[in-house]
Amino acid sequence: MDGSTAPGKLARKAGKPIWPKIPAEFVRAMLAGHSALGLAFAALIYLVCFSGSIAVFTYEFNRWEQPAGPVLHDATPQAVDAAFRAALAKNPKAHDLFIRLPEPASPRLSAHGDDAQGGEHTWIADATGKLVAEQKLPWSEFQAELHTVLHLPRAWGGFVVGLTGVALLSSLVSGVLSHPRVFKDAFAFRWGGSKRLQEADLHNRISVWGLPFHLVVSLTGAFLGLTVIIVGVLAVATFKGDTSKAYALFRGPAVADDPRPAAKLIDIAGALEALKAHYPNARASYIYVEHPGETGQHASVNLVTEGRLSRGETVIVDGAGKRLGEVGYESGSVGIRVLGAMTPLHFGWFGGWPVKVAYFLLGLGLTAVTSSGVAIWLARRRDKGRPAPRWERVWIAFVWSQPVAYAASALLALLAPMPPVAVWGLATLASMGAAIAWTPPVISARLRLLSAALLAGVSLAHIGLHAGRFADPVAWAVNLGFLTAAALLALSVRLSRTAD
Repeated sequence: MDGSTAPGKLARKAGKPIWPKIPAEFVRAMLAGHSALGLAFAALIYLVCFSGSIAVFTYEFNRWEQPAGPVLHDATPQAVDAAFRAALAKNPKAHDLFIRLPEPASPRLSAHGDDAQGGEHTWIADATGKLVAEQKLPWSEFQAELHTVLHLPRAWGGFVVGLTGVALLSSLVSGVLSHPRVFKDAFAFRWGGSKRLQEADLHNRISVWGLPFHLVVSLTGAFLGLTVIIVGVLAVATFKGDTSKAYALFRGPAVADDPRPAAKLIDIAGALEALKAHYPNARASYIYVEHPGETGQHASVNLVTEGRLSRGETVIVDGAGKRLGEVGYESGSVGIRVLGAMTPLHFGWFGGWPVKVAYFLLGLGLTAVTSSGVAIWLARRRDKGRPAPRWERVWIAFVWSQPVAYAASALLALLAPMPPVAVWGLATLASMGAAIAWTPPVISARLRLLSAALLAGVSLAHIGLHAGRFADPVAWAVNLGFLTAAALLALSVRLSRTAD
């Protein structure tokens, strides 16, 4: 440092902001865009964020819904081969079979295929590979598909969810740009004054605290949802519109289709043993067998290496169990490896329970940010003398309709053979009916109490139905989670009444 520098100049230099001053016109434009984008996609963003928070525990819900299934922490290659052959025996002409091996998040051996009539089934196997029960997970599958495709046709549903991810990502960026002091005021709260200002501060603080998570899940969600479009663009740009060649990039070595009967059935046990010798630090998580019994039969084996943020490497083996090559999710180009990390990074399926709980809480935080954003806009209208009381009631009813609808669909899935998606839809509409007559505080309180009662009912009904047949201890953890959520919802109503 030059000793001749004046203290006043040093003070002025030290006080100079790091970021250049953002023009007021730019801030206003970003705020307008943030509000418009958030309002246009508010309901979809809220639904995708809420359902995504729940979907983090999809594997746990699978185990909870059928707690009597055999719990296996490992399966021998011979048991896996036996399960494959037993499933194939139910339909010797099956086009393909999917075998899922036990893993920490899902300690079960199962085989998925179709019967002679074409109906799809998933069978659970014991430690010897014998099929002992059919897997039935209507509610778990319902909640997972609500997040991934909104129960629309798969191509359209994925597109809508992906587009929602793009809208969320754009809203996050515009929200940060529209608040130049958002990081400086990361811990500033204005308590005791205007309720709108309190909500605005909470909205901004949660947005900043969870910003890395919010950016990751919105970006990966947009990418996963828009995969069909991305592959289509890749096909146009690289393969003159031939999408089959574009998809081939993600399938590994190709095996020629040959429908002639094979001399013998593919040896799954031998293939697994050979792969274990070649990949000693990896474990097989699933096997997808195509054209079993034909000369062109082959299998895709997914191998997971602990400690890697990846969906696992996919290895292709032929009918003789010979390794043909890898897709490259862990050994290929940077692009393929990034693609392999998308799913676990989006759903929090890495790092075990601590990561899942963190994703769940951060996901609920993003859901709350969406909810409060609309509430702030409605409150601002009211303060400006342009209230929209009907929309205030509709929005608060929609926000609290989802805990009600989820709990109602889970309860009836246990007690009656009703499609969960139908129950969810009816419960959502019925909850929205609360907007007709009740005020927003009454709507919020009553729907929260109803959610609490339904969640407690789900836990108690599950315990009553499966008492004495809990082979999987995770079922107890899920029931405890439901009861805890019920207690917190009931407590929140009491605290809000005390505050009022």
